[in-house]
Amino acid sequence: MPFLDPCAYFPGVAARELLEVRTDPAALAEGGRWAVAIGFEGQTVLARFRHWDESSAPDRRWHGVRGTWRTSLSREQYQLGVQRVQEHIGRGWVYQVNLCRILGAQCVDTDLLGLYNALGTMEGAFAGYLHLPDHDVEIASASPERFLSRLHASIWSSPIKGTADHPDRFLPKDRAENIMIVDLVRNDLARVATTGSVGVRQLLAVEPYPGLYHLVSTVTADVTGRSWQEILTATMPPGSVSGAPKIAALQVIGELEPMPREWYCGAFGWIDVDTGRAELGVAIRTFWLRDQELRFGTGAGITWGSDPAGEWQETVLKAQRLIGIAESVAR
Repeated sequence: MPFLDPCAYFPGVAARELLEVRTDPAALAEGGRWAVAIGFEGQTVLARFRHWDESSAPDRRWHGVRGTWRTSLSREQYQLGVQRVQEHIGRGWVYQVNLCRILGAQCVDTDLLGLYNALGTMEGAFAGYLHLPDHDVEIASASPERFLSRLHASIWSSPIKGTADHPDRFLPKDRAENIMIVDLVRNDLARVATTGSVGVRQLLAVEPYPGLYHLVSTVTADVTGRSWQEILTATMPPGSVSGAPKIAALQVIGELEPMPREWYCGAFGWIDVDTGRAELGVAIRTFWLRDQELRFGTGAGITWGSDPAGEWQETVLKAQRLIGIAESVAR
């Protein structure tokens, strides 16, 4: 039976008793604690709940998917897309572009809470579940990537760029890509930061995740006096899943990706305006429902040094565990 009541769950916290749903980030200036979902293309859902506590999500059964997975870009199309990005790099239009594809399969049911529980095995520090039945929103995420964390005037972002199946197998391309995105995040935060406050706390740290390894950096800033609307306008969509320069990269993405990313690669988490705290993840390793279909995305960062076959394989590596979880059925 579907889980009917609006709710949200994030690591260590649960939200219940929905008060309102808004679509304009300006609503955050009114105070309160909100569950937040902002899509890659800018669609926004802000859900203010009355009760937040430390309870965990209830057990639910996930019934899996039926049929085969379809992909918005075939292997051949994706590799041609990589080559097209490299043509843009060659003429100086961009330096890096995150090229993604969307996968989908028909659902046996439309209750993603069981899938969210199953995703707990991926240990996503920015995991979350949001269900707003009257607004056709249901999202289950196991994201490991920090988009924005905030404590009062301090804000920080931890872009993940560079993926390998062993900590000693990162390529020079991976490190170069990470540094490019660190510069982009620094520039984004500088648009709203106190002058001179933007810094890099961590650069190119190797971190283990289930089934793979990533390079992770952390950029910090002071945003005294800035509203959430200003901060989100300056930083969305996340730099690590768009490219550099961001505006040009977004134009290339629009040219090469045949389907909108929707919630994938957006921002997902919560904002407590009253206490000055927030935890927003980049919505990777994230599932959502659309027209009875379960969807998620996978992608890779493309640079001049990219190998098209290798970039396709990176999208496969990132997708295979998610597919395994989505196809499993709780007994």
